[in-house]
Amino acid sequence: MMTSIRLLRSNVDYASLNRQLEALSLSEFLQWSLVTFGEKLVQVTSFGPTGIVILDHLMKINPQVAVTTIDTGFLFPETYALWEEIERRYKINITVIHPQLTPQEQERQLGPALWQLEPDVCCHERKVKPMAVAVEGRHAWITGVRRDQSNSRAQTPLVTWDGRYNLFKLSPLANWSRDDVWRYIRAHNLPYNALHDQGYASIGCLHCTRLPMNAVDERSGRWQGRMKTECGLHLPARPFTACPE
Repeated sequence: MMTSIRLLRSNVDYASLNRQLEALSLSEFLQWSLVTFGEKLVQVTSFGPTGIVILDHLMKINPQVAVTTIDTGFLFPETYALWEEIERRYKINITVIHPQLTPQEQERQLGPALWQLEPDVCCHERKVKPMAVAVEGRHAWITGVRRDQSNSRAQTPLVTWDGRYNLFKLSPLANWSRDDVWRYIRAHNLPYNALHDQGYASIGCLHCTRLPMNAVDERSGRWQGRMKTECGLHLPARPFTACPE
């Protein structure tokens, strides 16, 4: 188990480590993650298909692993229904992180329909800042990012250093395809968001999620009409001054 996050980070040969980990199965990768990070490991999920596949594997390996989600206050009813179904199925209580501002407070302080006027600010308030709370005290977090989801994610490594939150970022399904994910979900009869049956690919907040414009690009249904495909959790850390702290 890791005793010094800074020491380990400074001694990691990421290229070599990732080459070794590429040969592991998902279960083997998660076992390595649990041995390496122990109780300092957390899965942060928004209940997408990849997150559900990872969660199913984790529950079989160690049902005590920490699982956290961020409730932006703007999720689809179908997402909340899936969340409840997952807790029933695996008999777990998922830790919930909320933004500092309620939707009403955000409207009073930053203006109405912020997701439309300043979507980056809205994401910063409702996803990026709460994420800091979600991973506080942890040494590594597990995400469901895959390389085939979009061009911006095509080079995703299995393990990297997350400079925004100062911990390791693990993407155990980076080398899986969308078909791989759905084959596993169907083979194991796992729950999934009912919106997928209506054609939705990537599902986030209800204001900023639409049917994909490009069947190949899963992220093309997010923030349509804008030069934006990420909420900010998976982007390099950068100064952010548009939103008051």
